[in-house]
Amino acid sequence: MNEIIVEEAGKRIDMYVAEKLEISRVTVQRLIEDKKIILNGKSIKPSYKVKEGDIIKYEMEEPKEINVKPEDIPLEVLYEDSDIIVINKPKGMVVHPANGNWEGTLVNAIMARCKDSLSGIGGKIRPGIVHRLDKDTSGAIIVAKNDKAHIALSNQLKNHEIEKTYIALVRGIVKPNEATIDMPIARSKTDRKKMAVDKDGKKAVTHFKVLERYPEHNCTLLEVKIETGRTHQIRVHLSEIGHPLIGDEIYSSGKNEWGIKGQCLHAKSLKFKHPITGKEMYVEAPLRENRDLGTDLKIPMFIK
Repeated sequence: MNEIIVEEAGKRIDMYVAEKLEISRVTVQRLIEDKKIILNGKSIKPSYKVKEGDIIKYEMEEPKEINVKPEDIPLEVLYEDSDIIVINKPKGMVVHPANGNWEGTLVNAIMARCKDSLSGIGGKIRPGIVHRLDKDTSGAIIVAKNDKAHIALSNQLKNHEIEKTYIALVRGIVKPNEATIDMPIARSKTDRKKMAVDKDGKKAVTHFKVLERYPEHNCTLLEVKIETGRTHQIRVHLSEIGHPLIGDEIYSSGKNEWGIKGQCLHAKSLKFKHPITGKEMYVEAPLRENRDLGTDLKIPMFIK
C-alpha cells in the first residue's frame, strides 16, 4: 500500500486524502468503506479529523476500461450556457451507466449533445453529473460542463443551498395541510437494496404540503421540499408515515390498484446560484401531460 504522512491537522480524512490524491471525496469514501484506506493501521470513518503525524495507507483501485458511447437521444433542455445544462429528465431514463444499463442513459445523451464540454470529476461513468434522480423520477437535473462549475454546485449541495421542489402523488388521504418529516435514514438492515428510517442513520428532513386531495380515488397530490438529499429520501419518508408514492414497487408493499409503473414523483424545480456568475437561478420542469389512473381521474404528471 502507498503511504501519506499527515502534515496538517483538522481536516476530515476524506477531504484530506481527496486533496492529496486529486480524486473525488466520493471515491475516497468508497475506498474507506472497502478498507482500502486505513489510518495508523486501523479502519476509520470518513468524518475522522486527521492529526499531524497520522499515517494514512491507501490502495488505489485499478482503473477499469469502460466505453460509454454518446447516443443521439432527444433531451428537453430547460436551461443551457457554457457552464451548465439543466434537463427535464423523462421518467424511465437512468441517469448514468451501470450494470444492466450501459445504453440509453442521461449520460449517453448529454455526451452526444455536449461532446467534450462536460466536467470530468465524475469520471467516465458520471461526466458532469452533480446529483441524480431515480430512474422513474422525472424532472429537473443539473449537469456541469466544467470542473469549476461541478465543484461549486457540489458545495451548494453539501451546504443545502440548492432548493429542490417535487410533486408527489401518494396513497391515501393526507390529513395535515402541511408537515415536516424529520427521521434519520440508513441502509436497510434486512434488504441491502432498500433504505429505511433508522435512529442510527443520517439526518433527513422532508417538508410537504397538500396541493389537492382525491377522496374518491384514495390519493393525495403533494408539493415536497427536502433539506437533505439522502438516497430514496422522499420515498422512504412518505412510506414511513403511511402514504407511499403511488407506483413505488419498493416502498408501497406491492399495493398498486392504479396499475401505474414506477413511483409518481417529479422534480418540479431547482433554485440555486449559478456556479460561475453567482446569479440566482430558478428553473422549472413542466409536467408532461395527463395520465389516466384507470379511473375518470387524470393527474397532470408521471408520463414518459
